[in-house]
Amino acid sequence: MRILVSTTANVGHFEPLLGIARACRDAGHEVRVAAPRSFDATVARTDFPFHPFDDAPPELIGPVMSRLPELSFEEANATVVREVFGRIDAQAALPALAAAVEAWRPDVIVREPAELGSLAVAERAGIPQVQVAIGMAEMVRLFAEQLVEPLTDLAKMAGLPDDSLKRALAGVPTLSSVPEVLDRAGDVAFSDDAVTYRFREDPPAPAATPLPQWGDPGLPLVYVTFGSVTGSLPPFAGVFRQALDGLADLPVRVLMTVGRQVSITDLGPVPANARVEPWWPQTDVLAEAALVLGHGGYGTTMGAITAGVPQVVAPIFTTDQAVNARHIAAVGAGRAVSPGPDVVVRACQEVQSVLEDPSYRHRAAVVAAAIAALPSTADTVAVIRRIAGITTSRVRAGIPARPHAQ
Repeated sequence: MRILVSTTANVGHFEPLLGIARACRDAGHEVRVAAPRSFDATVARTDFPFHPFDDAPPELIGPVMSRLPELSFEEANATVVREVFGRIDAQAALPALAAAVEAWRPDVIVREPAELGSLAVAERAGIPQVQVAIGMAEMVRLFAEQLVEPLTDLAKMAGLPDDSLKRALAGVPTLSSVPEVLDRAGDVAFSDDAVTYRFREDPPAPAATPLPQWGDPGLPLVYVTFGSVTGSLPPFAGVFRQALDGLADLPVRVLMTVGRQVSITDLGPVPANARVEPWWPQTDVLAEAALVLGHGGYGTTMGAITAGVPQVVAPIFTTDQAVNARHIAAVGAGRAVSPGPDVVVRACQEVQSVLEDPSYRHRAAVVAAAIAALPSTADTVAVIRRIAGITTSRVRAGIPARPHAQ
């Protein structure tokens, strides 16, 4: 089976696809990755063959991004989904993606929700596709609501009927590592009508490197992380200092990771109870953490809940962070702080009360158990094979899938 995995140039969007891609490769299938040219170094580290497509033109992205500071949190995020992902990115990707599919003829396309060029290419070529969730089902639904007009434009560009991509998106099967109990929590519009296959994304094995030593080892460990992107966004650079100051007087030990684009020296004096690192294996930290203070990114949120660690979630700059925060709070595994300039300051004020209430850890453990009971990532291979219309016997015999429409 030939599988084309398609993503935007965003590590947080790509990583949920990687485990599935590796499982397919381990099962003997041929896997290639399609992504913007600027993502070439990241794809190269995975050892998957690369089909590059064009990045969004800066002259189109610039005016959109310059408007965002004038908009509310919700309006800014809707604009990015609609104008950047839905129009500029997708339209830039379409020509090279179409050429790659025509030349290689994959049996199935596995894509993440923000990469929409492959949605159009798959529909035009009659190739089955699978969407891999990078957040709650609520976020997938919110994405779709913002994409109605952009998908009409993309369909016209691809030579398809105006409503074809809207219909295709509504019916695409989804793979999700979010357990139903977390998807349902706090989502009054949740429906199990969607075709969703749930699986557990097993964390990597812990590294042999022990955590560094600092502060009082008898105090609870608070892991602070705002993901890999926050440090590259100047408007949010101050959140690291805010977290250090906000936790300095609490009876906790703090391990904060800032990413490789932030100078630790420039943060100023580090409080005695804190340690700052560019990066540390998340699995190792979570094995010892009593609480995670994070921004609600998918990797952080799911990593913590999978480990049964309660959270205080401070959404910094995207709607999906706010959605993840609300679901964590609704399921009882932590507290959500509303977005705003002082969101991290207010989040620090919630830490001690969460640590002192054992119900948060109990609810986190309940969700962790639900995740542990899901099928493994390796089981997604059979799901993808069924969606592609290829039986195990056909794969073993080397018989290709049914011909695709022209």
